[in-house]
Formats: sequence, C-alpha cells, structure tokens
Amino acid sequence: MKYCILIIDGASGLPLPERGGKTCLELAHTPNLDTMAQAGTLGLVRTVPSMMEPSSACACLSILGYDPKVYYRGRAAIEAKSMGIPIDDGEVVFRCNLVAVHNGRMWNYSSGHISTGEAQQLITALNESLGNDQVRFYPGISYRHICKLRGQEDTLLAICTPPHDISGKAVSGFLPSGPGSNILRDLMANSKAVLRDHPVNIERRSRRHIPATTIWLFWGSGQVPEMPAFKQVYGLDAAMTSGVDLLRGLARMVGMEVLDIAGVTDSLDNDYAAQASGALEALKGHDLIVIHIEAPDEAAHTGSIDDKIEAIQRVDNEVVSRLRSWQADDLRMLILPDHPTPIKLQTHTADPVPFMLWGEGVTTNGAQRFTEAETKSTGLFIDEGYKIIGRLRGQ
Repeated sequence: MKYCILIIDGASGLPLPERGGKTCLELAHTPNLDTMAQAGTLGLVRTVPSMMEPSSACACLSILGYDPKVYYRGRAAIEAKSMGIPIDDGEVVFRCNLVAVHNGRMWNYSSGHISTGEAQQLITALNESLGNDQVRFYPGISYRHICKLRGQEDTLLAICTPPHDISGKAVSGFLPSGPGSNILRDLMANSKAVLRDHPVNIERRSRRHIPATTIWLFWGSGQVPEMPAFKQVYGLDAAMTSGVDLLRGLARMVGMEVLDIAGVTDSLDNDYAAQASGALEALKGHDLIVIHIEAPDEAAHTGSIDDKIEAIQRVDNEVVSRLRSWQADDLRMLILPDHPTPIKLQTHTADPVPFMLWGEGVTTNGAQRFTEAETKSTGLFIDEGYKIIGRLRGQ
C-alpha cells in the first residue's frame, strides 16, 4: 500500500455574498475531486487546537500526525531549519517579510510577490547596513526571510502581528509592542532608509511594480523541540514537495526527504503538473508522499476570488487527475486544506476544514462534492487533527 497526503493550502473559506453565497470550493470546477468524493469518506477535521494560532505551522503539524500542543514552539524556527540556519543558546529568530507600506497603511504584505533574486539583493543590503554580531538577515524565498538576533531573548515576549492580517490597515496600531519590542521596531524603522533608494526598488518602481519599503518582523521563536522521526512513529518512509520553507522545514524536522522539483513555487505560477509527476515518481521509492500546494492561500491573502478559484481548479486538473490515475501500486489518499483562508478576511481562521479519504479500502459516506457543505453533511468530525493520519492508514 502506498499513501499520499495532498494539502491544498487555505482552499476552504466562507460563503461569498457577491458570488451567490458560494465558497471558492463550491464555485471551482473540480470534476476529479468530485468523482473521488462520491467514492470516498468525507468529513471535517480540526487541525488547529483550541487557543492556538491558526497558522500553517500548527495545522500542518496536525496533518503530519504530531500534536501541536506538544511540539509547536514557533514558526520562524521551523523555517530556519529548512534554510539550514543554526539557532544556538541565546539566539532567537523572526520571520522577516519584505512588505510595502504606503501612506501609513499595509499596502502589500509580499511587496507584490517580489522575486527571490530581487529579494536576495535587498537582504544583502540590509545585512551590510544593519547587520552585526547581534543581528543577521538570511535570504529565503520571494518575500519571506529570517532575521536572527543574539542576546535578545526578551524579544520572544513581544506582541507581533503578521502583515497579511492587516492588509489595507494603518500599521501604527500593529507594530511590535511589549517587552523586547524596541529592537524589533528599530530594525523595521531603520530598514526603510536602506530599501528606499536601492536599485532593485528603483527598477521595480520604473516597471510600476510594488516596491519593498520596509521589513516586518513577527513569528519569533527560539530553538525547536526534538521531534521523533516520522518513520519511527508511523513506520512509513516519507517524502514531501512544497514551495515554501515552512513545510520543507517541518519535513526535515521529522526526517522526511525534501524533494527538489523544478518549477514548484508558492503561487499561481507553480508548475502543478511537474509537482504531481515528481511526487508520483518519488512515491515509487517511498511509502508516503506529501504534496503541499500554497497557491490558493496566497490568492486568498490578496483577496482575489478568481485567483483562488483558478488555483483550486488547476490543482484538480493537473494534480488530482494524475494522482487518481496512478496504478503502480494500491494507493490511499488524504486530501484537505490545512486551514481556511476566507477571501473576506484575507487571513487564516481556526475553523475545521473539509477532508477526504479515498482509495484502496475506503468506502463512501454519501458526499457528492469536495466542499465545505458536503463534508459537513456527512456528520463525520475528527476533533483532534493529529489523529487523522491514523484514518489514512486504516487504523
């Protein structure tokens, strides 16, 4: 038996009054998912435990079979793990986004999805101007980067807000506050002068692209806890493909192989077909493959209904079609979002998400489509999300 987990990041959401009260999953044309739904077991699962942040880190820990209440200690450290950044005693790391603020408001949380090459030049400039023995910037992918601080452990007590939570809002009320926040605010303020007239931003403005006007620091964390290997816990040799450092970091933390598939990105330009084909090729040598696709979540953060629908449809057409047609071995699949990302809110919520089990040994429980309403109608609900992997394995 082979297993596959397909995480369609942020795909679920709320009804859209402007689209007849339907969600993006309901509006999307998904013949492959719907055909599978009619043969599969569907329901709702709570991937984010009560009183925990509705982040992909918490939710994906659950999906991978690890209780976030036990193992989650902060998102930035997981991403640092993916990037090979060591965190020693007395050091902390923060996610460092390149963002655009205009007229005091959060204009764009990703600087218009700045390219990785452009972003690396800006991070290099920040290191040259603001870096020292206590402060170091590390380039990541697109707008997502890491800032490491030494001797500033009190910063972990600061109250920080993710920039994608405040799109269009005045940033003055969301700057880091509380203990340890002064250095974070100073770094954010001082980054403006470094970025303002950098050649990358001059060129972006000339092309009418959104510039990176400042850094935004949040999701601080220290060292990550040791986690038992996935194979040790579940007896399966696993691999993962994802276009974001967070998921790649989680994979490395639990001993999964991280696949390097050309064309895999975090947005609509993702090569969905290549990601699916590469994952299935890897499945020949592994017991389980995790496919994480970020594009629906990114579209929801920008508030684009059409882009989110397109992303879901491309997952169905280019990924799910290949998965359900694979015949090399018996296959059982788990398909779900990690968390909802409603268009209206443009950020994550902790609501339960729809899931589908499909394949060898799975029986139908009456659903007709893979949507929020259809999965709720089955009456099946899993309250502790980290236990769903047991359902995938038939336990």
